[in-house]
Amino acid sequence: MRSMTSLIDAERYSRQIMISYFGEEAQEKLLKAKVVVIGAGGLGSPAIMYLAAAGVGKLTVVDFDTVEKSNLQRQVIHSGRIGWNKAESAKEFVESLNPDVKVKVLKEKIEPENVVRIIENHDVVVSCPDNFRTRFILNDACRILDIPMVHAAIYEFEGEAMTIKHSPCYRCVYPAAPPSKVPGIIGATAGVLGSIQAVEAMKIITGIGNTISGLLRIDLQNMEFFNINVKPNESCPVCSGRIKRIHLENYSDSCKVVKFD
Repeated sequence: MRSMTSLIDAERYSRQIMISYFGEEAQEKLLKAKVVVIGAGGLGSPAIMYLAAAGVGKLTVVDFDTVEKSNLQRQVIHSGRIGWNKAESAKEFVESLNPDVKVKVLKEKIEPENVVRIIENHDVVVSCPDNFRTRFILNDACRILDIPMVHAAIYEFEGEAMTIKHSPCYRCVYPAAPPSKVPGIIGATAGVLGSIQAVEAMKIITGIGNTISGLLRIDLQNMEFFNINVKPNESCPVCSGRIKRIHLENYSDSCKVVKFD
């Protein structure tokens, strides 16, 4: 039930509010926050679900793809909506889960030409694409605009997560894209990594807890978690400030930076 002096639905968020170091103050920060989730697939599904359930006030969901039957093994928010645009399907899910959350749908593919327009004016970018090119575009734009980004990627039983607020960034770990192919994925692996992304975004918004330091690697087949220390790369063209704009030339083939400002 909402009180006359608060916008918080105390009943809905009671299990968060009762945490002594969380309380109404942190809940209000979530309700005022703007988060953009890039990709409403395997990672985006749990990230969107838990961010919405937690009460993030404004969610922008970006996805140009449509729901296929093979997606449902891991993209759990799209049940019953085969053929829908994934961002539209995500909005339908969120609005039925939590009416407090306002959802903006962008049926677009992230490109160098539109990335700044899409992510600017958000508090956190949650990066859930399935390809290296989009990850590099998002990383570079987030560093240029000084917007925190929560990255994750998955492969079979394995995954990684990294929260990028300052240097080091994604390019400090991967200066260029390695060869890739469409991976097999255990659905629950996407659930674990996407949930981690949601928690990291909540910590950034509320200021509670420590975000991932370095690169978190997870092997769920053997239940092993590794936190790999990542040092800033002095030659990183993004962290060094040598590129200040998004240039199309930097996102072809291996996505190695070839054009500087």
